[in-house]
Amino acid sequence: MAIEILMPTVAPSMTEGNIVRWAKKEGDQVKQGEVLLEVETDKAVVEVEAQQEGVLGKILVAEGTNGVKVDTPIALLAGAGEDLKALSAATPIAAAAASSSAPAAASAPGIASAPVQPPGGRVFASPLARRIAKERNIDLARVSGSGPNGRVLKADVEAATAAAPASGAAYEDVAHSNTRRVIAQRLSEAKRSIPHFYLTIDCDVDALLDARRQANEMIDGVKLSVNDLVIKAVALALRKVPAANAAWTDSAIRRFRDVDVAVAVAAPSGLITPVVRNADRKSLREISAEMKGLAARAQENRLRPDEYQGGGFTVSNLGMYGIREFSAIINPPQACILAVGASEQRAVVRNGALAVATMMTCTLSVDHRAVDGALGAEFLAAFKKLIESPIALFL
Repeated sequence: MAIEILMPTVAPSMTEGNIVRWAKKEGDQVKQGEVLLEVETDKAVVEVEAQQEGVLGKILVAEGTNGVKVDTPIALLAGAGEDLKALSAATPIAAAAASSSAPAAASAPGIASAPVQPPGGRVFASPLARRIAKERNIDLARVSGSGPNGRVLKADVEAATAAAPASGAAYEDVAHSNTRRVIAQRLSEAKRSIPHFYLTIDCDVDALLDARRQANEMIDGVKLSVNDLVIKAVALALRKVPAANAAWTDSAIRRFRDVDVAVAVAAPSGLITPVVRNADRKSLREISAEMKGLAARAQENRLRPDEYQGGGFTVSNLGMYGIREFSAIINPPQACILAVGASEQRAVVRNGALAVATMMTCTLSVDHRAVDGALGAEFLAAFKKLIESPIALFL
């Protein structure tokens, strides 16, 4: 008897996901533990392994289908000796949805004058067509598909792009990605429900930049960034002031034993915060290599759930964009996030005389329920000391 393969839950909060790619095609032998398909959650694309052996008899939900509910049947796995022809009679869900409505007459090549898909229906399109449509802000629901069962192909999207009016539109709507939707929900909730307060400090980073330059020149294969040094300084400051490594819960203040630092990264689908685990116990070389890998996978939406979930404290650095100072929204359930600005030369007073120093402004956003003002100030003082006397970061 055929076994139903259900849409898996690949993240704790997942209720639906997108099928990006089937790694196997109908008729292929499937072994337990092999990658069967790739599923996109609100945060990343995750490889899903087969849980049982058999033959992939029928794919019920085609790749490129969005909004597939968890536990929805997405394929049929045939056992030994089972008739594959009988399974082939099963109707693919995405194909049925795409063919349930005939394309309306187009007002221009590739563009339908009315939506091709019924309200709430899924658009049946190839992954490449979806990517191009997203890049060019083309509504796939209004594109006439020339592929099987009305499937929208790359050529259809390109035709729709060519047919789009060059001017006259006062605005355009860019559809929310799953990631952007979740970000909006979480940050709106955080700003409404968390009593934020802010502490700002200026750090002299001349010694830090000099130490970084020397390390990058003297050690082969090492290219430390300012952000790498900031992460290590945050981690060591949390070790000195462990009460700031905390989260608020309804019954208690949760203080984390491990120093896991989340770092805000701008990915194509939206903001994500991969986590450097036990950052206080890692060398700068290890932190640098780990962050490069995490950032690269974030850009490809390939982070695993364990790489971006958790963390007791977040760093958000906009200094590379020339932002001098900003205040970040707390990443719940954490109690603190450090906003790091650009390093720039400023006039300062030393021993009663004007001088020039390279300064970096950092603002700590704090959940007042878990961390009070004095504790936040104590953490910032420890952080500033490490930044301005950076030898401890290299030990």
